[in-house]
Amino acid sequence: MEDERVVAEGLRFPEGPVVLPDGTLLVCEMAAGFVTRVDVDTGTTERIVDTGGGANGAALGPDGALYVCNNGGWPMVEVGSLLVPADVNQGDDYLGGSIQRVDLSTGAVDTLYDGLRSPNDIVFDADGGLWFTDYGKQRALDEDRGAVYYGTTDGAPLVQAAHELLRPNGIGLSPDGGTLYVAETPTGRLWAWDIVGPGELTKALPFGNGGRLVVGVGGLQYFDSLAVEADGRICVGTIVNAGITVVTPDGADVEHVRMPDPLPANLCFAGDDMRTAYVTLSTTGRVLECRWPRPGLRLAW
Repeated sequence: MEDERVVAEGLRFPEGPVVLPDGTLLVCEMAAGFVTRVDVDTGTTERIVDTGGGANGAALGPDGALYVCNNGGWPMVEVGSLLVPADVNQGDDYLGGSIQRVDLSTGAVDTLYDGLRSPNDIVFDADGGLWFTDYGKQRALDEDRGAVYYGTTDGAPLVQAAHELLRPNGIGLSPDGGTLYVAETPTGRLWAWDIVGPGELTKALPFGNGGRLVVGVGGLQYFDSLAVEADGRICVGTIVNAGITVVTPDGADVEHVRMPDPLPANLCFAGDDMRTAYVTLSTTGRVLECRWPRPGLRLAW
């Protein structure tokens, strides 16, 4: 990649990168339960909000607050110099999953939705509604079914928009807001649904999760979180085959951008031309900045 440089290190499994309107970069330290500010010029980091549990995906809402998917805590394993999420991800200190609202001016943390299993990633639509994935928890001999939910910033009852997913992770919207994308982790599949109303998705099939398959990468590869480019391509963090898998909306064109970490969990776009990409190199506790080949999609909020 062009102009590639590490802008932060020493983080505890960074996830959920968000760039604020003033250019400040925030990340969630999933293994520490903090939202952390990153100074991309100096490389200094500051933990600014204690969320508890496991702060995972995050997004700015229409009210300027930060909305955080908290997975309730996720045990980690040291593998040499790498920090890796455990397969059995429901530990003894599990707090329950929730969606949290963080007031960035005061640091106050409020629970918007609780009673969830393991919320993972989140995106807002143009109307200010929030779509998020619930990855579920895995135990030694069984695991939860994953789901996609739709909610609002006033805490109206959640809509379960899709279910029967196997560990749904990354989530994003097409540039016109009419298509929802979700990445499944262990299957390496990217699913899509047409959106017909708030929390309402079309069903391409009358069984299963009802989505249409955009791509299945095959082999020993896992999908993590995602971001969308301005032209509609979907960029998915890819585990084992360390990099970002970039897929056209029809799944016909797939490219792979290598990254210097076995688990580049998440990415976001920034800058006047939206070609600055920040990628969380999660197992090595770093954030990478680079020039992306094409502009990223400017988010609704």
